[in-house]
Order: sequence, then structure tokens, then C-alpha cells
Amino acid sequence: MLLDSNIIIYAAQAEHAALRKFIAEHAPAVSVISSIEVLGYHRLGDEERQFLERFFQATEVLPVSDAVVQWAIKLRQRRRMTLGDAIVAGTAVEHGRVLVTRNTEDFRWISEIKLLDPLADRP
Repeated sequence: MLLDSNIIIYAAQAEHAALRKFIAEHAPAVSVISSIEVLGYHRLGDEERQFLERFFQATEVLPVSDAVVQWAIKLRQRRRMTLGDAIVAGTAVEHGRVLVTRNTEDFRWISEIKLLDPLADRP
């Protein structure tokens, strides 16, 4: 499994204890892009930042390899999408990971990946 940035953000919120349990049970990876998106948010409080920094230290962070770049290019050629989404999706495709996201509609058209919304679906 590969977590999208929005899932990481939801998991940091107190009301999503079940999501944190889901993540702990499945030990999914993240794209390095998600660490940039999440930790780079300018309005993070100190407590949130510390929680998220610990999360990224304990999680497998997948790099942007040449193969991921090629997938991101192919995906952006097929349909308009943000660079971040293209890299995250390309990472999921290249590593054969289920993409765990709240934004399933943004990725549903990509036949090469499976999607899971753990806040709506049952894994």
C-alpha cells in the first residue's frame, strides 16, 4: 500500500484513531512527494509537525526514481493532473502498490493501480 498525502493528514487528526490503527496494521509506504507536501505545509503547529516527522521517520519513504518519473510523464500525457498526484500515482504503479487516498475520483481513471479509501471502504 502507498498512502496519499491526504490520508497522512487525516491520520494526524485526533478523531481518526481508526485510520491510525489501519496504518499501523498495514505498514504502508509513502512517496517522498507526500513528505514534502505534508511537512512543507506552512500552518503546521509544533505538535503536529513533531507527530508527522516521527511518522515519516518510521515509514518507508519511496524515492522519485527514473521509472516513477516515466510513469508520471505517461499519466500526465493521458490526462491533466497535478505534478504531485502524477508522482504519487506513478510511485504506486511502479511499485505495484494499492493507492490509499480520500481522493479516489482523482485516480479512478488509472487502470494500472487499485484504490482504497479506508474512511469509506472496508479493506
